[in-house]
Amino acid sequence: MTVKGQLVRFALVGVVNTGTYYGCYLALLTRLPYIAAHVAAFALSMAGSFFLNSWFTYRTRPTWRKFLLFPLTNAANFVITTGGVYLLVDLAGFSSRYAPLVAAAAAIPITFVVSRTIMLRPDTPPKPPVPVR
Repeated sequence: MTVKGQLVRFALVGVVNTGTYYGCYLALLTRLPYIAAHVAAFALSMAGSFFLNSWFTYRTRPTWRKFLLFPLTNAANFVITTGGVYLLVDLAGFSSRYAPLVAAAAAIPITFVVSRTIMLRPDTPPKPPVPVR
């Protein structure tokens, strides 16, 4: 599959993941402060994102190794969106209901590059060549 095809599929998974995140965020926002709701919703939606990206975007088998590395794909996303939510709500006066959607848009390109690198990485490193005598 081409990088362009993967990017389109990544974007589709992103739409589903954003919907999952936002639904969880709104539900949790009724009981938690907005940052706590954001963190919890982010963690819940990340698990679904891993499996969708494995099967649909990159057509690769999910493994424990990839699952454990997958949070790295979202580390930059998490920092950008969390900082963005804070800046938008506390400094720019945005509504806490809509700030996560705006902040998430800024993180998409970085998340794709890191995600692609981890998901398409072989599970075992290649063995060094055997010297010929």
